[in-house]
Amino acid sequence: MSRWVERLFYPDHPEGPLRELVLSPLAVVESVFAAGVQARTAARTHGWLRAQRVPELRVVSVGNVLVGGTGKTPVVRALAERLLARGRRVAVLSRGYGRVSTGQIRVEGPPWPEASRCGDEPLMLARSLPGATVWVGEDRVNLARLAARCGAAVAILDDGFQQWRLAPDVDVVVVDEAVGLGNGHLLPRGPLRESPRALGRASLLWVRAAETPVSVPWPEGVPRVRARHGPRDVHAPDGEVHPVDVLRGRRVVGFAAIGRPSAFRRSLESLGAEVVGFTGFPDHHGFGATELRVLERQAADAGAWLVTTEKDGVRCPEGAPVHVLRQGVEVLEGEEHLDRLLLG
Repeated sequence: MSRWVERLFYPDHPEGPLRELVLSPLAVVESVFAAGVQARTAARTHGWLRAQRVPELRVVSVGNVLVGGTGKTPVVRALAERLLARGRRVAVLSRGYGRVSTGQIRVEGPPWPEASRCGDEPLMLARSLPGATVWVGEDRVNLARLAARCGAAVAILDDGFQQWRLAPDVDVVVVDEAVGLGNGHLLPRGPLRESPRALGRASLLWVRAAETPVSVPWPEGVPRVRARHGPRDVHAPDGEVHPVDVLRGRRVVGFAAIGRPSAFRRSLESLGAEVVGFTGFPDHHGFGATELRVLERQAADAGAWLVTTEKDGVRCPEGAPVHVLRQGVEVLEGEEHLDRLLLG
């Protein structure tokens, strides 16, 4: 999500007058978008759009109702790790958003493919989940069949809540307490892909905990897991892994190309780092050599570490002088719902 989208769509941002000036004329366009969403939902409800199943494969979809970053990828990894620890054979299915290639790819290595070929999130997941297979392609039904033929018993479908071709057994919907449902409006007037009522379609709501949560109209009868998403460790350019305390009092230059880059800056500051420079890029931005040289020079001139996110780290050239802050997930409430839904 770009910075202007963050300024417009989230009600706690100070630029309220700008938001109202720009968004009011979009009400008509929002109504057209809403009609399209309702038509698609009706078609699914009446069976006009028929989803397919793959024999002997359990499908767990992880999605959201917002554009931009809510923390789906850490949830995908956490669920995969949980299933692998229980002896399940796991595959992750992704569209590979932002890649320049087409067709179906199994993401494996080393040597690892370039992020531009398979997408940064699938590459990150493949590198951190050695026990799972990761597949990228436009047709998720075909990916599911490939995964099943290669022995997977459970497929985790990344960003699958709005797709309709592959039938999920479980729909996990991620909501970030820090932003809730934004301004409550659908695209393009707000950040919502669907009406808030769509949360009632979920099998499980995964709530990303925040210190100051905003109000969310939670649907009745849908179980919730509340989890803390937070820094786990720091991966240095030489391969050494440090505890996050290594950032306390350290000068850093940060950069991020994620849904909400400002959240990464706040994370660095919360760890006690002295952020002497920070650059946010659009989500999935492909870093050019010149951009990275400018960032490296900025960090060197300031006597600082250059620090980025794990997703952005896989898009940096091998050997770049970049420290990577890796994220982890800690379930706080509702853990009893996970195995019941995941394992069936």
